[in-house]
Amino acid sequence: MNQFYWPVRVYYEDTDAGGVVFYANYLKFFERARTEMLRHLGFEQDQLRNELGILFVVRSASIDYLKPAHFNDQLQISSEIVAIKKTSLTFKQSVMCNHDLLCVSEIRIACVDAQTLKPKPISPLILNKIT
Repeated sequence: MNQFYWPVRVYYEDTDAGGVVFYANYLKFFERARTEMLRHLGFEQDQLRNELGILFVVRSASIDYLKPAHFNDQLQISSEIVAIKKTSLTFKQSVMCNHDLLCVSEIRIACVDAQTLKPKPISPLILNKIT
């Protein structure tokens, strides 16, 4: 799958006292975009847990903050899978506002067994949809 885009509006609750998006909230924006990307491909996270016995969890995250987002901005979150391994996916994600690049990240997601939380191979059903 190529890049996936998800719109996010900045709410007051996303900002600090200065009206700037609190740095940790970018992780929430990225999470929403990855969840919506999976949903777009036909996978609901609760169904993955219940039917395939897997969860996707963040293994690592690297984020560069370039410019601030502010209250009421309309952001565009992009998500692209840049690496696929047996038990993990690596996403390149970014935040744009108008034509300004605000934030970039690389987030590695691990596939784990829903009961044991130990690494588990990504289902071929999922791999077929994302490749």
